[in-house]
Amino acid sequence: MKKSSMKSLVAYLNGETVTNINEIKSELEAELAKDEAKANANRMYYDLARNVVISHISDKPVTVAELFTACESDLPEGFTRSKMQYALNNYWSNDVVKIVNPKEANQYRRA
Repeated sequence: MKKSSMKSLVAYLNGETVTNINEIKSELEAELAKDEAKANANRMYYDLARNVVISHISDKPVTVAELFTACESDLPEGFTRSKMQYALNNYWSNDVVKIVNPKEANQYRRA
């Protein structure tokens, strides 16, 4: 969104008369659409990775490092070990059981 449009929007919200409100509305809609497209692409990216990761998890507990090594070549490009760990804990927590190991790396197994 252009800086001039943001200034005009603030002026409009402050009760001033603004002549380019339709232009501002279009810019806001374009920004929202861009954000939604990015979110959809991110969801698809994690869904692709999920299928790979979940297919490599069994009842035998494994660490993230072990799991990543096992499926790294099948993961989408740029999908890192950190992203996998984040997804296991936040997106795919219904699919896995996290085994907390206070003195060693946590492990995961199929739910």
